[in-house]
Amino acid sequence: MISENHKYQRKELELKALLEITQAINENQSESVLVNIFKFTCLVHLNINSLVLYVLKEGGFEKKIAHGIKGSVPEFIPENEVTDSGAKSQFRLDFEERSNFSEFETALPVYHKEKMLAILFLRSKDPELELNLNFTQAIANILVVALENKRFARKQVQQEVLNREVAIASQVQQMLFPSVLPNQENLKAKVTYIPHSMVGGDYYDFIQQSEDVIYFCVADVSGKGISAALLMSNFQAALRTLLRTNTDLETIVHQLNFTLFENTNGERFITFFLGRFNLKTRQLHYVNAGHNPPILCYEAKQSSELLEAGTTILGAFERLPFLEVGHRDLPANFTIHLYTDGLTETLDESEQEFGDQRLQNFVSGHLCMNPEDFHREFLDVLSQFSGKVPLHDDLTLFSIRVK
Repeated sequence: MISENHKYQRKELELKALLEITQAINENQSESVLVNIFKFTCLVHLNINSLVLYVLKEGGFEKKIAHGIKGSVPEFIPENEVTDSGAKSQFRLDFEERSNFSEFETALPVYHKEKMLAILFLRSKDPELELNLNFTQAIANILVVALENKRFARKQVQQEVLNREVAIASQVQQMLFPSVLPNQENLKAKVTYIPHSMVGGDYYDFIQQSEDVIYFCVADVSGKGISAALLMSNFQAALRTLLRTNTDLETIVHQLNFTLFENTNGERFITFFLGRFNLKTRQLHYVNAGHNPPILCYEAKQSSELLEAGTTILGAFERLPFLEVGHRDLPANFTIHLYTDGLTETLDESEQEFGDQRLQNFVSGHLCMNPEDFHREFLDVLSQFSGKVPLHDDLTLFSIRVK
């Protein structure tokens, strides 16, 4: 029979243990410090000789503490091996009869708000002295909740850092796009750019190299997020550097492909369309590198065509297997619409795509409009088509009208 004196001593030790762990939590000690305090509290102040603590992690329970055990225990217990109805009396482990856990007297579940956060295996120092399971469970609960709070706070900090990085990447990406597009009588341009998230993988550009020569392009990098935005910023820097050298389109595209392949080892690719138009000679040269073919509209003929000549996607091969530079003489007024697949792959509520044909039909009925009016009317049609279905990719529509 346990004496009153012993009961008093045990209560004193338990209070001391409780004080030590709560003081460490209030001082915001590290996770490793809290775990060590708990371990030595159990071993020094409580009637515990050996213990193993498993803490809830995604998919199961991860071993956090192991002390005084003779055999080996698993590093991870899958959730499907733990039967838990939320009631302590009905807690069960499917493998608790295995030999590597047979040395323990008790498998103690640790709950918080009806959710099991940990499992504590215990063996007492003195079998004649009863383990105070309620207190042990309470102090384990305090530790595990503290660890969970630390994990949550760490996750919050990581999310805040990520949000800041995404915001910076978004600002940097906006700086890549042309700040002003031409809006003159003989040359007008309009863009609609809707990123799927704060940073996107689409890129468009308009560069007036000289009084007579303009370049325009649209591109779409594989993937999304910050990595796609960074890759696109490198691509834009390489493109603008090459355009300053007044190199021919064939050399520019070959060099862009080589640079991209070298940077990504063929693991990422970019679809790309690059056009060059001479306002004086009225000649258009272009290369389509695996991109959605832009639609060229002829005002005088009231017709349109797709600009498909070019090559395959950039970055997939160290050297492009073929390359054709397209050429058109355009003495009369024309409009060209460049876009990315986020436009044609827009879904309606029945998960049907807007598609190339709907776009071409709309263009055929709105040939050579003012780009501003064209975008307004087209976006109304696209919005009516998609309804409340959100975009699942970046969307870019870039229109240029030359008179």
